[in-house]
Amino acid sequence: MSVIESTTRPEGKDRYTISEVAALTGLTAHTLRWYERIGLMPHVDRSHTGQRRFTERDLHWLAFVGKLRLTGMPVAAMVRYAELVREGEHTSAERRELLETTRRDVQSRIAELQDTLAVLDIKISHYEEQCGGTTR
Repeated sequence: MSVIESTTRPEGKDRYTISEVAALTGLTAHTLRWYERIGLMPHVDRSHTGQRRFTERDLHWLAFVGKLRLTGMPVAAMVRYAELVREGEHTSAERRELLETTRRDVQSRIAELQDTLAVLDIKISHYEEQCGGTTR
């Protein structure tokens, strides 16, 4: 289940506190503040008391950032991507290039992991033969 699917808000309550977002995303409040400070998060609205108020759009963005983190994309590249998004549609080509570069890196890592898996399978088969087919 994605972060967004798990959020059902009462009528008229369409903003999330930092603690709610932390609970929904698994990120700490410190990390959320850091993301905002370094420019990885777009500007987060504030209440009249100065508390951050996150929107559904912010949650979608955080889910996407989470996927970028899983790819191994460097934080600086993620921040650059966020800057390009804020600059507007005329940066689409550069954004696509950043994502294509990341995609190539992910494909390379997948290939390395598949090679590693093949080696493990060979070793496991060897030990299965050695142990008479038992795995324990």
